Amino acid sequence: MKRQIITIDERKCTGCGDCIPGCPEGALQLIDGKARLVSDLFCDGLGACIGHCPTGAMRIETREAEPYDEKRVMRESIIKGGPNVIGAHLVHLRDHGAHDFLREAIECLEEEGIGNPLEHVVEAGAAASCHQKEQAHAPHRHHGGGCPGSRTMDFRSGNGHASATPAEREMPISSELRQWPVQLHLVSPLAPYFEGSDLLLAADCVAFAAGDFHRRLLRGKTLAVACPKLDSGMDVYVEKLAAMIDRARINTITVAIMEVPCCGGLVSIVSEALKRASRKVPVRKIVIGVQGDTLGEEWV
Repeated sequence: MKRQIITIDERKCTGCGDCIPGCPEGALQLIDGKARLVSDLFCDGLGACIGHCPTGAMRIETREAEPYDEKRVMRESIIKGGPNVIGAHLVHLRDHGAHDFLREAIECLEEEGIGNPLEHVVEAGAAASCHQKEQAHAPHRHHGGGCPGSRTMDFRSGNGHASATPAEREMPISSELRQWPVQLHLVSPLAPYFEGSDLLLAADCVAFAAGDFHRRLLRGKTLAVACPKLDSGMDVYVEKLAAMIDRARINTITVAIMEVPCCGGLVSIVSEALKRASRKVPVRKIVIGVQGDTLGEEWV
């Protein structure tokens, strides 16, 4: 299994910080005037941060994946960055609920004879662990750390949605889909149905969350779907979208994404495609909530 990791060329990094909001996992921080990858563990290799870097200091490195070794990461990367990087890494582990790795990191510092720059992190991590155990049976919607897009949520009670009547369940619903295929890796940007069309680029989960996806979002548009977190070949996506803009001469792009942070990468892909294309087209971003409501809509 190969794993993709963001790497940063410190010589090119100006410390502008533009890449920080583009990292949905919080693995990047600005420390000592440079962008730093403070945790390999939470870098998903999506590359959403790359499009925000004005100097080209960031790239994706693909390498064979090995079982994650916290102490090796500490010795080979974190410790070399100095006290500020060490402290940021410890806080990062604590805030993501990675308490076992946090303990290993502290043990590594002790083995190397290095003091913990943030002594309170250990106690805070232990307290958080105890709190999680106490709340294990509490009735709340969000569970677990890490990416908010992976948190478990239960909408079965208290959501105000009535069940469909038998008559409504039997009522046919017309599809607004105008072409096939729809997955961005499979579509041809030169397919005749894209010519002069309004394109809807939707994250995979949008159609499942939005009950009226066909009527509200798809009607009158061509469609391409993609997942910025799980799909590979993001550069292929950028090239295809650039070809749709220049050669298929699409009119507009509507980007429909979920509210979870990892979905923001789809907007970054469109932004990069616009940079490579010679034409400019209007782009509208629509954010869909996990229960199907529209949380935001704007031209970007």
